[in-house]
Amino acid sequence: MKTVKIALLGFGTVSQGTFNLLRDNAELIINRSDVNIEISKIFVRNPDKYKDITLPGTAQYVTDIQDVLTDNSISIVVELMGGTTFAKECVEAALKHKKSVVTANKDLLAESGPYLLDLAHKNGVDIRFEASVLGGIPIIKTLYDSLGGNRITELVGIMNGTTNFILSKMTDEGLSYNDVLKEAQALGYAEADPTADVEGLDAARKLAILASISFNRRIFFEDVSVEGITKIDTEDIDFGKEFGYNIKLIGIAKETNKGLSLNVYPAFVPLTHPLASVRGSYNAIYIKGNGIDDAMFYGRGAGSLPTGSSVVSDIMEVAKNIAFDSTGRFKPFYFDQKNIYAPGKIESSYYIRLAVDNKTGVLAKIAAKMAEQKISVLSIVQRNMDPETAVLAIVTSKCPRSYILNLIDSFNSLRSVQEVNSVIRIMEA
Repeated sequence: MKTVKIALLGFGTVSQGTFNLLRDNAELIINRSDVNIEISKIFVRNPDKYKDITLPGTAQYVTDIQDVLTDNSISIVVELMGGTTFAKECVEAALKHKKSVVTANKDLLAESGPYLLDLAHKNGVDIRFEASVLGGIPIIKTLYDSLGGNRITELVGIMNGTTNFILSKMTDEGLSYNDVLKEAQALGYAEADPTADVEGLDAARKLAILASISFNRRIFFEDVSVEGITKIDTEDIDFGKEFGYNIKLIGIAKETNKGLSLNVYPAFVPLTHPLASVRGSYNAIYIKGNGIDDAMFYGRGAGSLPTGSSVVSDIMEVAKNIAFDSTGRFKPFYFDQKNIYAPGKIESSYYIRLAVDNKTGVLAKIAAKMAEQKISVLSIVQRNMDPETAVLAIVTSKCPRSYILNLIDSFNSLRSVQEVNSVIRIMEA
């Protein structure tokens, strides 16, 4: 039986989850891979922080990255530090030193993934990144292998557990965004600075990675159009329930005859759609392919052991490739053209909430402005707030985003419209 030595870069939450699984499930891993995976070195800034953790065998902490890169006995570098500067330098150097890489770094892959895949192939080694997207859900390997014979036409998912927790709480308990955000931070679901999650940036990075694989394009984070959840109001959620929807932050990549659309935004999801029932900090991804038709994958999108499980799976796969001298077989297969479809041209139905004067004839003016933009009303609910003000909640027919933006400008020009409160897309069932 061949022994494959690995090094862990960083020893935080995910790295310790990986460490624990490699230790606790060692017999199972050997049985399934026929390879003995040995932790040789752990790169950390301050080893004293981890003095209570007993390392196996001859494993040791190191504080100089060169101790890992120049050690010819180490075959796999497992990068779990995060970030896009030092981490990128380490990954590049490892690949150039003919070491395979396993990483959970979505930021790095969304910024430089295609380049790193090319670099790994050039050097005859592997790079694997299952843990970079949706934690414990094995979606990347599924797209590469199990669905490799399918032409993927669409993927849509709940890709961020923090925002799903916040929106689920707001929906189920009627709490405000700010109140739920504080609770999410207290529980550890949200960072002290939650910007990456609540503004949709985290989900956009994950979508870029999945879209690169699904649609054979060199997709990067900046190719994704992004909106966050900070403007979602409990009043919108209540109207959504009335219309038969749940609110979710979704990432959606769709191939059309006009190009590939890539978007992250809050959307009303019909209660009949499987994604509508995904609650709490769970994630899910819904895929359409010309072979499988529809399939959904559901599970924990983050956490020490769920994410560590995906890291270990990648380590096992690469270790087997090393044992059988078959690394570097994967050749990047990107098309030359991205052909990104402009977000303003994508058609969707919309929910619009307006505060208007509570007077006769206002509805007629609203309808006239919609007719000018060739937009129909599918549903409308009016609530009188006081003798002076009424709230209108409107569901529109499908139309391009650009039409809606023009419509909002038209509404703002009406004296009888006090405020356009919300504009939210509606996902197709």
